[in-house]
Amino acid sequence: MPQSQPNHQLINANGGELSVYQWGEAFRGEAPTLVLAHATGFHARCWDQVISHLGDRHIIALDQRGHGHSDKRSFDSWRDFGEDLQALLNHLEVTQAFGVGHSMGGHATVVAAAAQPELYQRLLLIDPVILEPAFYDMWNPNILTSEPTHPAARRRAVFKNVEAMIERYRERLPYSLFTAEAMQDYCRYGLVPTPDADVELACPPQLEARIYDTVCSNQTILDQVASIEVPVTVVRAMQPRTQEDIMDFRYSPTWPNLADHFPNGHDICLPELTHFMPMQAPELVARLISEPASGQGTTSDIV
Repeated sequence: MPQSQPNHQLINANGGELSVYQWGEAFRGEAPTLVLAHATGFHARCWDQVISHLGDRHIIALDQRGHGHSDKRSFDSWRDFGEDLQALLNHLEVTQAFGVGHSMGGHATVVAAAAQPELYQRLLLIDPVILEPAFYDMWNPNILTSEPTHPAARRRAVFKNVEAMIERYRERLPYSLFTAEAMQDYCRYGLVPTPDADVELACPPQLEARIYDTVCSNQTILDQVASIEVPVTVVRAMQPRTQEDIMDFRYSPTWPNLADHFPNGHDICLPELTHFMPMQAPELVARLISEPASGQGTTSDIV
C-alpha cells in the first residue's frame, strides 16, 4: 500500500499554479508512474480510496485548475485542462506514464496524450466526457461571454464544517452511492477555510457550472482521439435511455462508440455502476488499473 499521506506541492505550470499530490516517490521508475485526473467539481484526493488498493508505486494526482488548492483561473476551452496536465508532467519530468482520467479528467488526459505522445504508454478513461460528434456541431462560443446557466451555479458553497457538508449530502444521490470513506475524502479535501471561520467549496459553484456549460468547447477532441496510438481502455457506466437520463449525472456521458475511434481502443461497459464509480467502487477501479483490460468486456470479466 502506498504511503498514507502524499507529498503536496504547488507548481507553476501553463501560466498558473497547480496543486499536485505524489505518493510513493521512492518507487518512481519501478513501474510506470500513475497519473490520475479527476472529474469536474471534485479534486485530487477523491482518488485516495482507489490508491489505498494499489501497491507500492509512484502516483501523481492533481487538482485541476479551479479545483482543490489550484488557482481559480478562467478558461476558454476544455483543451486548457489538458494543456495544464501536459505542462505539469513536463515540469515533473514524467514520461511513459499510465494515465487514468475520470469524466472531465479523461477528456484532459486525451488532450495531453495527443499533444505529446511520449507522456503516456497506456490510458484508462473512466466514463470520459467525450461526446458524439453531433454535440460538438452545436457549440456556441457566445456562452463564454454570458453568465453560467448550469444548475451547479446555485450549489450551496459555505458550510460550518466538514461534518455539516457530509450531513447535507450523504443521503442524496449521487453522494449516497459513495463509500463512507470516499464521502469523507470528498468533503474533507474539497473545502477550504473562509475569513468567517466557516468552510467553502474549493471549486466555486460558478466555475463548476461554467465547465458544464462549455462541455463542447474543445472542437478538436475527436481528432485528438484518433491520433493516440497507445492502448486505451474506455470504461462506461450505466447508459442513458431517456432524455431525462441524459441530464442525470449518474448516467454515462461517454459516446458509446468512442473506443472504436482510438487506433488501439477497448471498451468495457459496467451498467450496474454510475458515472461516479471511483467513489462508488474504488476497489474495482483499482483492479482496472492493476489489471488493464485487453479487449471488450463487462464487470464479470474483471471482478
